[in-house]
Amino acid sequence: MNRSSGILMHITSLPSPYGIGSLGREAYEFIDFLEAAGQKFWQVLPITPIGYGDSPYQSLSTFAGNPLLIDLNLLREEGWLRTQDFEGIDFGSNKEKVDYDKIFQNKLPLLRKVFFRGKEKYKDKIADFRQKHQGWLEDYGLYMALKFHFNLKAWYQWEEGIKLRRESAIAGYKKKLKGEMDYWIFLQYLFYHQWEALKKYANSKGIKMIGDLPIYVAEDSVDTWASSEIFLLDAKKKPLQVAGCPPDAFSKSGQLWGNPLYRWEVLEKRGFDWWIERIAGSRRLYDVIRLDHFRGLESFWAVPYGEKTAEGGTWMKGPGMKLLKAIKEKLGKVDVIVEDLGFLTSEVIALREESGYPGMKVLQFAFDPGEESIYLPHNYVKNCVVYTGTHDNDTVMGWRQSENQKNIKFARQYLKLDEEEGYHWGFIRGAWSSVANLAVAPLQDFIGLSSEGRMNIPSTVGGNWRWRVKKEYLTEELSKKIYAITKLYYR
Repeated sequence: MNRSSGILMHITSLPSPYGIGSLGREAYEFIDFLEAAGQKFWQVLPITPIGYGDSPYQSLSTFAGNPLLIDLNLLREEGWLRTQDFEGIDFGSNKEKVDYDKIFQNKLPLLRKVFFRGKEKYKDKIADFRQKHQGWLEDYGLYMALKFHFNLKAWYQWEEGIKLRRESAIAGYKKKLKGEMDYWIFLQYLFYHQWEALKKYANSKGIKMIGDLPIYVAEDSVDTWASSEIFLLDAKKKPLQVAGCPPDAFSKSGQLWGNPLYRWEVLEKRGFDWWIERIAGSRRLYDVIRLDHFRGLESFWAVPYGEKTAEGGTWMKGPGMKLLKAIKEKLGKVDVIVEDLGFLTSEVIALREESGYPGMKVLQFAFDPGEESIYLPHNYVKNCVVYTGTHDNDTVMGWRQSENQKNIKFARQYLKLDEEEGYHWGFIRGAWSSVANLAVAPLQDFIGLSSEGRMNIPSTVGGNWRWRVKKEYLTEELSKKIYAITKLYYR
């Protein structure tokens, strides 16, 4: 990876007249903004269908695209939606927040109209699409049809036969819900068509897409339902142990994520086939993959199912280099950034070094005057990616308001922060001037937003993943300022 820089902003955060960012004109305009600002990367969060808590990290599928990101204006321009279709529809009036309830209630019916109007014309293209993605698409279509048939209940609350995927139940529901299956598969065709066109445009401008791949999948997902044999479930498909993080200085009871864990021994016997296809699918969508919770490949925290906190968990060994070597043997070189934040043992560091993948440095974590942090820029190596903050951090300006004064004083001294430049620009300067091959900052930090621009507060549910950027923030003046600091530090 050559010396370069990029901006982190999820698709949902784009401006849009329809309440949520999408894959349409505003996304193309943001690519133009990135080009004018001299950036080489656009990093997004998972673009898969959102699940519990509206979180892209609790997705209903690791392979499918989020249908809520399909752009309605592109469909209108193609003649599949009409002006009268939008009359009386409320997508939410807040230009800075996504109202997921309104989007869910109002966007999907519009997409259903497109399905009824377009399914015959697109019949041959959809057949080709089904053939190309047959490894996951049919299961996804059936899963979504079943989910709505059972009033959005999780799959493990469905009736016994289909929950356990008995052949007779599968055959019966495929026949009964064929129209609904076709609808959800049609939406995937639309999503992939729009995403691939957008990515092609970005690449034509010299901009690469960085996509996020969570290490775990959600319990309520087509992946867990359709591939239950690779997860640590009992005979009735209930998890035996779930994922989390042990107690630490930030959380006395640890973090209980609740995701099902993998049966790594089963996956290894199968040559890690499911994981290889997962990486291959992500590589088709993105130029670079950010692998979330990389340390879980070395060892992971396993919490007995039903526990209220993560305190009772134990460390268990992950697949390590066996998985990474299998991926390389099957797929060749894959461009990966590993999320190696948190408590790192010598074994995790050794795994990262052997993999050759760049790890992450978060500047907000650096400024504890009581110890010399690995996140201080003078400790960086070139083969890393530095962030001012991530989607899980507060913005720099929010950090300034909430962080203790000792840490802020240290940051002021280290980065020579002052009011005239702005603390957020001082952090960006610290990242951009470092030796890290890649420097990335959330768009909120370039704009200088306070905590109102925060994307997520970890270990909380509700009110997250909602931030949207006002169109008036994306000015020529801002792009020129970003370009200037990028050119100054040869990124």
